[in-house]
Amino acid sequence: MLKFIDGTQIAVNGLVEILAELHFEGRQANKETAEEIIERLEAQKNYIPSSDLTRREYRHLLLKEYREYVASRDR
Repeated sequence: MLKFIDGTQIAVNGLVEILAELHFEGRQANKETAEEIIERLEAQKNYIPSSDLTRREYRHLLLKEYREYVASRDR
């Protein structure tokens, strides 16, 4: 479940698995990785609006999620 700044919550299928794959691949938390997460989420039939503003918000939130995931695994 992704939670946006405005309190909106979005169910996302397969996010934990994608984060695990990227961590296993040694991917850094950056814009390219955020785009890769979005592409993989869309491939799993998650709807992500195409507007630039919305995608920027998703990138920001997904990078936060990925950083938290990596930090929890690297302890």
